[in-house]
Amino acid sequence: MAKVVSSGKYCTVNPLRMSQPLGAALAFMGVRNCMPLLHGSQGCTSFGLVLFVRHFRESIPLQTTAMSEVATVLGGFDNVEQAIVNIVNRTKPDIIGICSTGVTEIKGDDLDSFIKVIRAKHPELAGVALVPVSTPDFKDAFEDGWATTVAKMVDVLVEAPAGARDPARINVLPGSHLTAGDLDELRDIIEAFGLQPTFLPDISGSLDGHVPDDFTPTTHGGVAVGEIAAMGRAVHTLAIGEQMRAAAIALEAKAGIPFTLLRRLTGLAASDALMACLARISGRPVPQKYRRQRSQLVDAMLDGHFYFGGKQVAIGAEPDMLLNIGGWLTEMGCRITAAVTTTTSPVLEQVPADEVVVGDLEDLETRAEGCDLLVTHSHGRQAAERLGVPLHRIGLPIFDRLGAAHQLAVGYRGTRDLIFTVGNLFIAAIREPTIDSWRQAGVMAEQGDAKVTAH
Repeated sequence: MAKVVSSGKYCTVNPLRMSQPLGAALAFMGVRNCMPLLHGSQGCTSFGLVLFVRHFRESIPLQTTAMSEVATVLGGFDNVEQAIVNIVNRTKPDIIGICSTGVTEIKGDDLDSFIKVIRAKHPELAGVALVPVSTPDFKDAFEDGWATTVAKMVDVLVEAPAGARDPARINVLPGSHLTAGDLDELRDIIEAFGLQPTFLPDISGSLDGHVPDDFTPTTHGGVAVGEIAAMGRAVHTLAIGEQMRAAAIALEAKAGIPFTLLRRLTGLAASDALMACLARISGRPVPQKYRRQRSQLVDAMLDGHFYFGGKQVAIGAEPDMLLNIGGWLTEMGCRITAAVTTTTSPVLEQVPADEVVVGDLEDLETRAEGCDLLVTHSHGRQAAERLGVPLHRIGLPIFDRLGAAHQLAVGYRGTRDLIFTVGNLFIAAIREPTIDSWRQAGVMAEQGDAKVTAH
């Protein structure tokens, strides 16, 4: 069991943590025809917009209430009202997700009350879903904002089932650590068992890098509001990651749907657990396609364990991703010598490391001395260069490599590909002998012989 400690520093050096409003905004981007709205200053939204654009390399729908100093002191109701009315008139969204920020949370703006008053004043907004979420950026982290937003969407949008449940329909609540590529793979696996999944959120439909037929100022893919409302008709819910437990409990309380929490989807045992769960829900055997993929994964593990065994790895990631990647690396024979995360979580004690630090990339670099691999997002590239070790990029943001949204790390195929990717980093770091190194070794040997003879 890992010991969880806080860094205890009075300042952050090279931040690892991304804020709650960014996680909330990304969750809303997984809903079709949605406009995320940050209730705060323009700078808060501009920072998030740049970060998302650099990571996904796509146009990102994100608006702001543009709070000024005066509006912050007097209260932001007028800004929220004007922003919502303007967005509806100009972009015609099905849903607007309103996320608070640090400045408006400190002021004490009550978004839930604001929305009630705005709906009473503007009956023309009746056809637009308005989902306010409290996401102060001075506490918690990215995955907390994502989790809080999904739970709030369940509470506001999901309707209690009126008729019989559909035995082929299941809900999937993916954590923020899963990419669009992961969701596509997970959908294919679930559909192979004859089930029809509804993902909330579904960034694989909106941020998967496809070229839309027409321009739209809102999200151009994802799960529809009507599909979210119908989630109460499903027979089961899969929650991926501890962060989604609260949303799964909220869905169970509202619609009476039982849920299964899968903390990991990377690794042989974790993939086996996923297949067993789907076989139990569907009543069908595991398709032959995935039996073959399992065999390929086992072979990849046999091929790769020579390069993974005994390696020391340092990881900086959100809690669920830290457990997922750290657990898989340990199964491959690595040792987690440094583990740094962004916020507290019940899963941190299960991370296969002696200690987990809630801190920043400086804490990670300090503890990573002597490691063989650094695993974190692109902001860790300078630390990896100073340490002289390879960097495997995970999480958000990844802005110095292509294809971040299509990284695959779930199921048999995702785990197999991850073995090849990380294994090749280990192989590339092996220093191969050259002619110069042979000559140098020969000179050193001759000098050693000469000293022995003289002695």
